[in-house]
Amino acid sequence: MPPAKKHLLAISDQRIRRRLIECMEGLADEPEKQGKMLTGELSGLRSIRAVGQRYRIIYRVEAKRVEVLVIAIGLRREGDRADIYELTKRLLRLGLLEP
Repeated sequence: MPPAKKHLLAISDQRIRRRLIECMEGLADEPEKQGKMLTGELSGLRSIRAVGQRYRIIYRVEAKRVEVLVIAIGLRREGDRADIYELTKRLLRLGLLEP
């Protein structure tokens, strides 16, 4: 199971989960104009805020295939090991995500 799907299923609140899914579906229209480009280890990925700015959806746009790949979903907790950006970096380092 892809990490992003695991992250989504780990969110017990159905309303939050539904709002995250709606936000992901919204990426179908001009995903390269939404969110922001990430830098450093997360270069090549984009991040969009969701559900009252607390959650982040980290994604990559595959322009050649007109495809948006959701990489990770979670809370922004700056300085915390559970921060979604830190989690994504660990997954990349472990080779569990494509760069």
